[in-house]
Amino acid sequence: MTTSIDQATFHNSFVEELPGEASFDNRPRQVPGYTYSRVRPTPVSAPHLLAWSDDLGRQLGLARPPERGPAVGVLAGNLVTDSMKPFAARYGGHQFGNWAGQLGDGRAMSLGEITAPDGSSWEIQLKGAGPTPYSRRADGRAVLRSSLREFLCSEAMHYLGVPTTRALSLVATGDLVVRDMFYNGNPQQEPGAIVARVAPTFIRFGNFQIMAALNELDNLRALADYVIRRHYPELGEPGSAEVYRRWFEEICRRTAVMVAHWQTVGFVHGVMNTDNMSILGLTIDYGPYGWLEPYEPGWTPNTTDFSSYRYAYGQQPRIALWNLMALAQALTPLVGDDPQALRPSLDVYADTFNATYTQRLTQKLGLTALRSEADQALLEALPAALEAAEMDLTLFFRRLSHAAPVLVAGGSGEEAIVDDLLEAASYAAPGAEGHETMRQWLGQYAGRLRQEAGPASAIRDAMLQVNPKYVLRNYLAQQAIDAAEQEDLSVLNRLMEVLKKPYAEQPEHDDLAAKRPEWARQKPGCATLSCSS
Repeated sequence: MTTSIDQATFHNSFVEELPGEASFDNRPRQVPGYTYSRVRPTPVSAPHLLAWSDDLGRQLGLARPPERGPAVGVLAGNLVTDSMKPFAARYGGHQFGNWAGQLGDGRAMSLGEITAPDGSSWEIQLKGAGPTPYSRRADGRAVLRSSLREFLCSEAMHYLGVPTTRALSLVATGDLVVRDMFYNGNPQQEPGAIVARVAPTFIRFGNFQIMAALNELDNLRALADYVIRRHYPELGEPGSAEVYRRWFEEICRRTAVMVAHWQTVGFVHGVMNTDNMSILGLTIDYGPYGWLEPYEPGWTPNTTDFSSYRYAYGQQPRIALWNLMALAQALTPLVGDDPQALRPSLDVYADTFNATYTQRLTQKLGLTALRSEADQALLEALPAALEAAEMDLTLFFRRLSHAAPVLVAGGSGEEAIVDDLLEAASYAAPGAEGHETMRQWLGQYAGRLRQEAGPASAIRDAMLQVNPKYVLRNYLAQQAIDAAEQEDLSVLNRLMEVLKKPYAEQPEHDDLAAKRPEWARQKPGCATLSCSS
């Protein structure tokens, strides 16, 4: 049984349980003393539905809406029903390592929460629905290219098994938005769009940072207690230093698991500011993200980060720890005066990341466990071999899965299967020096794989379950954007369906699992992006 979203009952725990500003004044300004501001979406001229997540809709008990009508009015911000109390959250954050002060939901506003058929609670947030007090010099809108990317990647990451926020709908506004895509003095009009994002909560590290920075300790405690009661109830009633300590430890653990997933699927977030870090350990704010194609630890898709490469793929585990340290500093007033009180939880992050990453990499290689120091050395040597041979991370592991039975068997077929793997997954020229490094690693790996018990076919099948064939490569997303801007949704719809089953072969869609084409290497939106949206 499903309900149209315009008929759904919304609950408003964030607004009703926390101190907020109710003036509905959306002028950009400082808003001290509050956790949120009540806002109203700014209507758009001609909203119509472009995409809908059927699986998420069913999970939430919401019916797929027609292309136009009251339900799309809700998803576009044109209709606020009686049970909604829309708000924009106030938060601060470190951006590229520098404290930025008040930030907040500048182009996002939450409509409230709905209760799913299973009893779980989900916050629905519109991104691109107009200005709020936190919009600073911006218009609160979003363009189709960034909105489509966020919609697709949120859902793609979910089906990959990565902890993530979700996306329910993508709506075109019928209005044009002016954006300078690369901040290089070339503003252009682009079609506007709005994404409806879904999560248990969108609270970030930065929500707590702004309270601590301005010594709003009552608000800090109120927000922490709200999060613990609603999202960490297993920790017990908040109020004691021990509950706050265990809460932070769990945040560290969840964040570590999330980042380990990123590293093992080759996802690069692109802008890991503290205000883009979920308090639930979910991937949040899909902006200038990308996927490793040639394996390059120093790569970032974000042009804004080209001066320091702070958020490059290889830096992500360290930056997550840095962000947790910033959160620990903000939460320290809750656990006493000892600035080191939360330090042990940071060790939990490091231990959990290392264990999760190792476990996932071990599974991706078809190994049941690491048995010796030689096994550990084999894993540790893999990144250098991948980089030397310029291997496409996704294609490497998928091809390796299929190659496993031949590698187990050894003999004359092994050299041919290695040649095939290098041809299919390497961006380096044939005969490149790095290929020899990879051949040597594969030889050692094949020897280790032969020590596994069980039939080779079972090893292959297990590997195929953890090594995806399909990921949302940037050039694929850009093709969907180009088509959608010409009112052709077929590319978007096809991608959506294929990405729902990333571990299935789907041979009729082999072209979506190909190496990045040469034309996409430098094309805007295919290799690099900016924070512009």
